[in-house]
Amino acid sequence: MLKELALADDAVVACVDAPAWPLPERELIAALDAAHRLQQRLAAVTLTLIREIDGRGTARSQGASSTAVWLRERLRLTVPAARRLIDLATALDAGNPGIRQALADGTISLDQARVIADTVDTVQATAGPEAADKAVSLLTDWAGQFDPSLLRKLGNRILDHVAPDLADAAAEAALEAEAARAARDRHLTLSEQTDGRLRLTGILDAETAGLLRAAIDPLTTPSGPDDQRSPGQRRHDALTDVCRLSLRTSELPEHGNDPAQIVVITAYDALTAKLGAGTLDTGLSLTPQAARRLACDAGILPAVLGGAGQILDVGRQRRLITGPLRRALVLRDRGCAFPGCDRPPRWCDAHHIEHWADGGLTSLANAVLLCGHHHRHIHHSDWSVRLGSDGHPEFTPPAWLDPEQVPRRNHYHRRT
Repeated sequence: MLKELALADDAVVACVDAPAWPLPERELIAALDAAHRLQQRLAAVTLTLIREIDGRGTARSQGASSTAVWLRERLRLTVPAARRLIDLATALDAGNPGIRQALADGTISLDQARVIADTVDTVQATAGPEAADKAVSLLTDWAGQFDPSLLRKLGNRILDHVAPDLADAAAEAALEAEAARAARDRHLTLSEQTDGRLRLTGILDAETAGLLRAAIDPLTTPSGPDDQRSPGQRRHDALTDVCRLSLRTSELPEHGNDPAQIVVITAYDALTAKLGAGTLDTGLSLTPQAARRLACDAGILPAVLGGAGQILDVGRQRRLITGPLRRALVLRDRGCAFPGCDRPPRWCDAHHIEHWADGGLTSLANAVLLCGHHHRHIHHSDWSVRLGSDGHPEFTPPAWLDPEQVPRRNHYHRRT
């Protein structure tokens, strides 16, 4: 397979370098069709490989918490996109050879294959394998005329064509399947921008969407005739108010044995002089005005890393890494320090590099933040962790994974 893929790669490279402008219009369109068909065929190969990797447990053997996270690190995909590929690869492997063949033939696209697989699963559960086979044949034919959105709408009434006697009874099953897909695809992504802002993207299921609207809609009303904020700005400010209100309750779960909190790092002298900018424990920057506004409703705790202020090294007097020591650890590691992991500090445990039971100190120099999965993995695998010359964690993989055992670091939490 590797040899054939290398030959295909060479052919594609030759096409990339070939100019398109000399082609007559007919050949130009034919070349587009051929390139699209090749893209779908390669997608079928990719799904086969992903299914095999997922089935073997390759991701976990290499330290990743899931195949989706491993694909993100390996192929630079988003986790939701990786999950969709895994789900489709699993569906095609579980008894949908007709869909896989249509994809391999280049007659349907990857998005159409996903729609057909979702629809056929519902038909299979409702009307049995014979009706499912008819649905595959019909939907792959329709795929030549309709894009994925229209194909999904047609698929919602597919039983009218393949099993009319069950169509009405299956309408409820179709709604339940749609709700299950919504639950599967739900996600929220927080992407840090270079200027310190945060981009929110995601898909909410119907229930969560209703809750969000119920929470923010009353707060989006213009404050008066002079309110010049756009609707988007009012929704932004409403979300701010909801978050402030939630942090004032006592019902949020603890993290790191501390109550739920927002942590702002700034110089005390600069804060009192109204000049100091601040930094959240997530790495986002705040203006001096925002830092002072948050300080009005906050407890101020000194935290001096490597200095003579707050005591960060508590030695053998205590085993748990909590309070000011954990805050210092969050400031340093920013999240799970294992290479390729993007879990935030609130999801992490503090791990003793030299185990406390073996005489290790409870100190910043002997601690690292790890999410639950990687905390277990570091205890039960041949990976090792140490602090580098700059005081930041680095992980050495086992020899079977990297014979040269080159130390690796996590780059997801870097600030630049």
